[in-house]
Amino acid sequence: MNTETPGIPAPPDTPLARRTLDFVTREESPAVAHHSIRSALFARMLADHRGAEPVRDYDPLPLFLACVLHDIGLSDIGNRHQRFEVDGADTAAEFLTRQNLPGAEVDAVWEAIALHTSPGVAERRGALCELVRAGVGVDIGIGGEFVTEAAAAAMHAAYPRLSMATALTDEIVAQARSCPEKAPPYSLPAELLRERSTPPHRSLLEEAEAARWGR
Repeated sequence: MNTETPGIPAPPDTPLARRTLDFVTREESPAVAHHSIRSALFARMLADHRGAEPVRDYDPLPLFLACVLHDIGLSDIGNRHQRFEVDGADTAAEFLTRQNLPGAEVDAVWEAIALHTSPGVAERRGALCELVRAGVGVDIGIGGEFVTEAAAAAMHAAYPRLSMATALTDEIVAQARSCPEKAPPYSLPAELLRERSTPPHRSLLEEAEAARWGR
């Protein structure tokens, strides 16, 4: 997964990035793992589109780590007793601490993951939080107008969508149904649970994905 694909950026070629990819692809479902990787690459593409300079404006490695790990709370290893964003942030922090990532960077990744479903908050917490939320949004189908059809085709050839929005919704809702405290009122998990429980039983995530990516 570290090889260059024409039209899309390559993941960082570092031992930590490779171990993180291995961890995510091992622990997450294929649909969610591909979503996590695409989110990271879309975030990098968005930063380039905006003219942001790596190092000067943002740190590419924490951006990649936070995006790739942002849904680890939906895996068996990350499924605990808090909303999936916080469980995921805790699991990611534990993993990155074991990899000897400096504490300040671990904290920054934790915050970006915990806030990635918090509109109006993530955008106020610096470039990392904002780019993680934006990259995830692009893969869902929000704010990706800058992505050309050729780049989208290359991305989806490398990391197929696999009905991502349906899989993601199903996993979040399954956790919420088995552990109600994972879906506090007005949270994303609670909203997805409501959408799944009422006709037409289809989430806005699925509608957004279909509208932009046709999948």
